[in-house]
Amino acid sequence: MKKSAVFLTHLGCWAILLLYWHGEFLLKEEVRFNAIAFNLSMTVVQIIEFYICYLWVFPGLLKKHRIMRLVLGLVAAMAAFIVLRYLIEEVFYRAVFGMHNYSDDTPVWRYVVDNLYYGSSFIVVAGAVWGVEHSFRSEKNNSRLREEAKKAELAFLKSQINPHFLYNTMNYMYSLALPVSEKLANAVLRMSDLMRYTLNTSPDGLLPLSREIEYLESYIALFKMRFEPEFYVRFDQSGIGAERIASLLLIPFVENAFKHGVVRDASRPVKISVKVTGKRFEFAVSNTISHAQKDKSSGIGLANIQRRLDLIYPEKHDLLISNNGQTYKATLIIKLD
Repeated sequence: MKKSAVFLTHLGCWAILLLYWHGEFLLKEEVRFNAIAFNLSMTVVQIIEFYICYLWVFPGLLKKHRIMRLVLGLVAAMAAFIVLRYLIEEVFYRAVFGMHNYSDDTPVWRYVVDNLYYGSSFIVVAGAVWGVEHSFRSEKNNSRLREEAKKAELAFLKSQINPHFLYNTMNYMYSLALPVSEKLANAVLRMSDLMRYTLNTSPDGLLPLSREIEYLESYIALFKMRFEPEFYVRFDQSGIGAERIASLLLIPFVENAFKHGVVRDASRPVKISVKVTGKRFEFAVSNTISHAQKDKSSGIGLANIQRRLDLIYPEKHDLLISNNGQTYKATLIIKLD
């Protein structure tokens, strides 16, 4: 739902509730000022408490499963209700209108307990409203994911190739190329490795990170044959262990760097780095931007990459892009399970 639609929905609901709660004042011929003032202050503070919970406590804390911070957030919301009501009714009204709500001999504990009763209801209301909206959003996202999964499955079935036929054909091409040119034969072998990896699957769509890196190395080696000896790429790796990652997730960044970057300048090589620190995976690719004629072939767009990350690593990734007109850098950070 668009923000404007959400705003109008909230505005309409508040108008109905306020009319229901305070409509009696419109029917009375004479209404005391203090009755209007205290009802108004209560309503304002309850609305503020509602949006503290609705906009901050539940969305920011509950969905991240941080129970202790959730409890502290609810306590903070209740404290805000009590303090704001006291400042309005016992301080501001007394100073401006010479009136206040509670008697001067009311104990602090009695004031707190009384306001816990009035304030707790709107915490519940905020939780219910956020929960219903969250459920609707989740169902909408799940429906979209099911539809996209169905389309992806159909596309895969249409494009599926018999792996054994493919491997046998590539091996035959390698045997034909070897007597003619060792370089050509090696290119065929590299291509065979790339195709073999793209056809590997697992039930959860994840493969060892080391295999993904081997795929990148084969791709770089194959690309190097096109430009050598003037081909300058620096590939740094650290902390690689038994981590698993979504297959073919990293290659689009390298492909785009080679497609739009400069690979022939020794002083400004394409830089690729993979670093794992605990459960933190960081992948970075930077390149000098080429201003020569671009490759017209279609590639993997940033929007497609971002969409795949959102589906596979929701709320567990950061994709940072910087472009100053001379250098382009993409940094992907993933919190691994």
